[in-house]
Amino acid sequence: MNSPHQIPSYLTQREVGPWAVYLEQVDRVTPHLGKLARWVETLKRPKRILVVDVPIERDDGSIAHFEGYRVQHNTSRGPGKGGVRFHQDVTLSEVMALSAWMTVKNAAVNVPYGGAKGGIRVDPRTLSQGELQRMTRRYTSEINIIIGPNKDIPAPDVNTNEQTMAWMMDTYSMNQGSTASGVVTGKPISLGGSLGRHDATGRGVFVVGCEAAHKRGLSIPGARIAVQGFGNVGGITARLFAEAGARIVAVQDHVTTVVCDSGLDVVALQAHVTEHGSVAGFPGADEVSDRARFWAIDCDILVPAALEQQITAANAGQIRASIILEGANGPTTTEADDILSERGVLVVPDVIANAGGVTVSYFEWVQDFSSFFWTEDEINSRLTRIMREAFAAVWQISVDKQVSLRTAAFIIGCTRVLEAREMRGLYP
Repeated sequence: MNSPHQIPSYLTQREVGPWAVYLEQVDRVTPHLGKLARWVETLKRPKRILVVDVPIERDDGSIAHFEGYRVQHNTSRGPGKGGVRFHQDVTLSEVMALSAWMTVKNAAVNVPYGGAKGGIRVDPRTLSQGELQRMTRRYTSEINIIIGPNKDIPAPDVNTNEQTMAWMMDTYSMNQGSTASGVVTGKPISLGGSLGRHDATGRGVFVVGCEAAHKRGLSIPGARIAVQGFGNVGGITARLFAEAGARIVAVQDHVTTVVCDSGLDVVALQAHVTEHGSVAGFPGADEVSDRARFWAIDCDILVPAALEQQITAANAGQIRASIILEGANGPTTTEADDILSERGVLVVPDVIANAGGVTVSYFEWVQDFSSFFWTEDEINSRLTRIMREAFAAVWQISVDKQVSLRTAAFIIGCTRVLEAREMRGLYP
């Protein structure tokens, strides 16, 4: 149980949510930090939290207000780095936890960034394109004081994309008086974006999934895979596994679950989603309306690639997969982690599994600074090498210390962050 001082006074008990999950993960890694444990409170306290009002004029002339956040969890190893999400359920607790997971993730794959995250509590489906642009630009102006190419670098996340990043980059640049392409990543190629960035997170999930399958003696050709979430991460992951010969037997999105034992045609399913906005009604697949039944689908690999806290104590016992690849951030609660561990399910944690996106974001940032851009083959090759090396290091720590992959990843990530904190010391 976390002591009261670990829960910030500005979060009520009801709002603690994902932040409490992160705190429990830090508590589990603390015994493995040795002399660095004296600095562990650093990990439990975000460096900086900015809550902003985002007013816009609606198309009908009315004024609407939205609440926005930007949290910089830790910058000991470099600028803050993390996405911006637009979602009706965004909370401060969620953004705090996501920023902290970014800190650990960046350190675990040894990318020279700290952790940050942002969000606006809004259902973007209720806004026109013009309203979305005005909201994005106003939000960027409000957080302008703490972001920058060497301070904090936003990126796309849930319900944001390269167009969102283009608006953010342009707004920041106008306020600076000069073009600052490195202030965000995930931009369009025409504005300094990187080749390979669109597929990067899903490709990273696929790469570490293949490594994990090899460790478990599971052949990818013919493997049965279920994917929750069919956006950029889930869709790309499913496509790459299918191209490698696996069978995508189930996909769940925000509307329903589609199932096909012989394997879904992922390319056709993506085209269907583009046209209809959901996997619902996909020809040749059975639909399962009861969302809870998704977790009991017979599969070898399960990829939760939607939102946090999806695998809980209530459904962990139903999961039939032998490997879980966390494409989403924080999809598994600590109670569920324990249940899955007892059942022998291998959980490849988010801080490794979905680190492909931030790794290629780092490549984009480097390319923007040098104004020299790499080929897509170069980017994919470098990404694959970094992901394999990071997974191998986590696996070895897991074996050596007899801990879960999540704890092993936290040992590596937290150690690197706290070593940097100790070497830098405290100022003043």
